[in-house]
Amino acid sequence: MDNNPMNPITEDDIADWLANSPDFFERHAELLASVHLTSPHGNRAVSLQERQAEMLREKIKALEHRIMQMVRHGNENMVISDRIHRWAQSLLLVQSTRALPATLVAELHKQFMVPQVALKVWDVDTRYGEEPFAQGVSEDAKSFASSLTQPYCGMSSGLEPVGWLDDPATALSIALIPLRPGAVNGPAPAFGMLVLASPDPQRFESGLATDFLERIAELASAALSRLRPR
Repeated sequence: MDNNPMNPITEDDIADWLANSPDFFERHAELLASVHLTSPHGNRAVSLQERQAEMLREKIKALEHRIMQMVRHGNENMVISDRIHRWAQSLLLVQSTRALPATLVAELHKQFMVPQVALKVWDVDTRYGEEPFAQGVSEDAKSFASSLTQPYCGMSSGLEPVGWLDDPATALSIALIPLRPGAVNGPAPAFGMLVLASPDPQRFESGLATDFLERIAELASAALSRLRPR
């Protein structure tokens, strides 16, 4: 510790010296009993040992809270993973390609309890050109879908895909999921789009993590590739 009067001792100097002199309190054990601090849980004075115990209890409580959060998030992720698994199973069991889009939408309703789901697919084989899922998509909507490199979550903002829903007026939050071969952020142009909508403005709020939506996009794209020309 520097005793030069031109460099006065600071609190940091004292703290550093005590941290590097652990035997100080062994030589002056009476100080531990004589030091009293104000408790954060009231105005009463507590001993240094009691204050340290309170700090440890607070740290333990904070750690327990973090562990409970991790367990809860882990359980939530497990539930979502199970739902994706069941949804993927339902797609694999569909034998009729013509029935595939309706099954995909119905199972999203069922497994994920999404109030509204819409699906459009374009550049399909001529056999499916007259199907409702292959009609009513503008070139602007197709370009917009291809411009998305990850699912869009947020407000509807008058976007065309919201008009594909049965009740667009009640869609207070939406997820727009581009469908393309391979990864959702791949270079290939989109050949379809899934629209998920909820009357809850926070269900698909902006900034929502999209990891599971990306898995849905990749599975849906792989399943619906059966509708495209060979």
